[in-house]
Amino acid sequence: MSDDEVTKMAEGSALHQRRAALEREWSRWVPVRARPESLALRSEVAESWVRSVSLVDPARNSAPAADDEVRPRWIDSPLRAPVTALADELRSIADDAGFVAAVTDESGTILWTCGGRVMRRKAEQVNFAPGGRWDEPDMGTNALSLALRTGRPASVFSAEHLVAALHGWVCYCAPIRDAHGRPLGVLDLSTTWDRSHPLAMSTVRTLVTAIESRLPATAPGEGIELACLGPGRATLEGARLRLSPKHLEMLTLLALEPAGFSPDALREALYGDQSVTTTTLRAEASHLRRTLRGALSSRRYTLTAPIICDATVVLDALKAGDTATAVHRYTAALLPASEAPGIARWRDHLEVAVREAVLSSTRPDLALLHGERHPFDLEVHEHAYRLLSPGDGRRGIAAARLRAALSD
Repeated sequence: MSDDEVTKMAEGSALHQRRAALEREWSRWVPVRARPESLALRSEVAESWVRSVSLVDPARNSAPAADDEVRPRWIDSPLRAPVTALADELRSIADDAGFVAAVTDESGTILWTCGGRVMRRKAEQVNFAPGGRWDEPDMGTNALSLALRTGRPASVFSAEHLVAALHGWVCYCAPIRDAHGRPLGVLDLSTTWDRSHPLAMSTVRTLVTAIESRLPATAPGEGIELACLGPGRATLEGARLRLSPKHLEMLTLLALEPAGFSPDALREALYGDQSVTTTTLRAEASHLRRTLRGALSSRRYTLTAPIICDATVVLDALKAGDTATAVHRYTAALLPASEAPGIARWRDHLEVAVREAVLSSTRPDLALLHGERHPFDLEVHEHAYRLLSPGDGRRGIAAARLRAALSD
């Protein structure tokens, strides 16, 4: 027997042993919905099981389908052109190695796949196909959902998947980001567990780099830049925009909800129960459209120019589980002087989401930073104090803030 054959036999035996160990852990913890505590499980997998087991039935047999047709999403996606340019290379890799390749949007919905007929047929049985929703609340622990949540490359092998129907698979993923670091989706290579290979992840990383290098870049000074954490200001192609408070609110809402608004929905978000006519709303929108040099659609109000917004950076960081970025970038409340209902809802959402991320983090520096900006938040000061060891000089800062908040 040759050395190569011996090596292959050893690798195959190791994969069988790993799969058997994971199946034991899955059977032990998932059906009874207990908190897994095992050296056989990676912490990120165990944490994902805990988060998703109450939301996803481990016995489900396929991913749910998107509520709408995904083809228009793919046509409009910034990923379509670079992926199409690399499609031959992706197909070659998928065919040669027995993989299925998939590209999702930022929500975890698959927009595009390729692969050999046999593997695609197997993938379609679990709806690993365009329209399938693979985020954690829909499909539990899988590589796509981990990459979306953490913002880092992820792999999930066999029974690390929460859903039993996926135990025959191994998946390798990496997030795809634009030039400003915003997540656009995920690239996934999946195959049967027995084809697991240590080089698959490096292949995914290389392909993601190639996709990102082909994305259209928005150079500094191009498009709209909006700062709405605090009083608010905006620029267009580097020039400061003179916006009324109402136009600043409108622009902020459009940045936070890129899918846009119907006229009635935008009127409610801006004016609430005030008796404001559709004509008034259209006039305000028309004025903003002129200010933005036409970059606002008219039937359904959406922005048609790229926009960089400080509030969406915070939201994207929270979605990726990047608490540090979220806390550092959340420098002030969203348009604090605004009384628009839509702004108030987003303001509360951001405040609660960042605060809960701080309280869930084990990093005292983040609790201290958030506490500096929120001097009356007793719980945050207590959290910082508990996380700091007695010998850490910063504990005195937390103690002083705690005492000051208690005395007020």
